[in-house]
Amino acid sequence: MTNSKSEAPTSSRLGQQRPTDLYQRITDEVIEMLDDGVVPWRSPILGRTGARHPRNLNSRKPYRGVNVFLLAFTAYAKNYESAYWLTFKQALERGGNVKKGEKSSMVVFWKQYEVTDKETGQPKKVPVLRYYNVFNCDQCDNIPAPDAPTFTPTRFNMIEAAEAIVKGYKDGPAIEHGGSQAFYRPLTDTVRIPEPTRFEKNEDYYATLLHELSHSTGHSKRLDRKLDTDTKPFGSPDYGKEELIAEMSAAFLCGQAGIFPAVIQNSASYISGWLGVLRKDKKLVIAAAGQGQRSADWILGTKTDAEQVAPTEGATNG
Repeated sequence: MTNSKSEAPTSSRLGQQRPTDLYQRITDEVIEMLDDGVVPWRSPILGRTGARHPRNLNSRKPYRGVNVFLLAFTAYAKNYESAYWLTFKQALERGGNVKKGEKSSMVVFWKQYEVTDKETGQPKKVPVLRYYNVFNCDQCDNIPAPDAPTFTPTRFNMIEAAEAIVKGYKDGPAIEHGGSQAFYRPLTDTVRIPEPTRFEKNEDYYATLLHELSHSTGHSKRLDRKLDTDTKPFGSPDYGKEELIAEMSAAFLCGQAGIFPAVIQNSASYISGWLGVLRKDKKLVIAAAGQGQRSADWILGTKTDAEQVAPTEGATNG
């Protein structure tokens, strides 16, 4: 008897399976990897930079205190790739300029002022809170960032089966290419993803795109997981649950497109990070797999049996 753990199903075998069996097989594979332990997930996007401590471009000194959070959050929200910031004047002094329409971010600091103590008549220093405005290097023209991402574009070859799934998604979100991060923005119903040549492998591009498209099924005009009407903060259990649903859905879709097994292994690694926050919910993986199946079915245009959906919804609420 062949050991199921050592035998990796091929793309052709996956394509011969019925959709229901395919979903179950992929779910079982992902759960098995989670149980066995997997290496940490890493981004397949070339040149993508990780989160770094915000710094002033001129002094190269890191910002301190609340400024770290102010600038880091702004960089995350605005999708800035650089960790370096500078003032409007500093940009001009460097021979560059701030792009038209760009908004500044505030940096606060305490400045010591010498005053005379009214009671003693002696001089004393009083801290006064002050602020100034800065711009990220990404907001400027002709200001090279020291941490600008570098990469050699890869050769992109379209995977027809995956492309068919993307194009077959009826009334799906708008897809925009550019930048170094992939995300779904519920308020505008838009998926943003780097150019295909910025991914290490063609399969990685489609796996990432299918993940973000899976998030879009949670919009109120589709399966309504409250993504656009009741947003959840990054890192919260509900945020993690949505990530798990999207990655399960993407795993199903990848299997449908014959992308296996490397991307599925990345999926398991990614999911394992969120499970650390959600381990108290024993029904999470099964419930998320059910909602992931509904998401994949929606993208594929496959009708789901209402009798099969009801237990999944009940498990999620429980």
